[in-house]
Amino acid sequence: MSQKRKPITFNGPLEAGIRAVSILGAAYPVTYDLQRLVALDYLLVHTGDINGPDNLHPPSPMHSAELLVRRKLIEQSLLLMMTRDLVEREVTAEGIKYGAGENAATFLSSVSSSYMLALKDRATWLIETLGYLTDEQFKSMMRRFFDKWVEEFQHVEQSLGGEV
Repeated sequence: MSQKRKPITFNGPLEAGIRAVSILGAAYPVTYDLQRLVALDYLLVHTGDINGPDNLHPPSPMHSAELLVRRKLIEQSLLLMMTRDLVEREVTAEGIKYGAGENAATFLSSVSSSYMLALKDRATWLIETLGYLTDEQFKSMMRRFFDKWVEEFQHVEQSLGGEV
């Protein structure tokens, strides 16, 4: 008897882990907390939304919902990548931070598919553009996106006949 497999939305831990390694490799030696990595993961595949290179993934009508499901996925992906020394976790005075692991540079230099090359290019662009913002500057930028997504949600709800 075969069990029906539940589809994984927004990829699985392996794909998210590869994106995390790309981000952390581009940022090395800078480390990030989980919340920043969740946001950076979202932005990495949607760079076109922030006036960067074209999006890696097709647009979804509900950006805010996509961001909400990423936290657990990113946690799982970081744990997976830590088992291969691609990501390191450190406890700091500011909390738990993640950085590129011992094998990250070797891994990133060994991949050559067009998707991985595009991913690495976007990770570099993302870190050069947003990676060095202070936590407050980054939160402010993300709030502006959230306001835009709330507006999107209201337009979708109105088009479905709901009241806003």
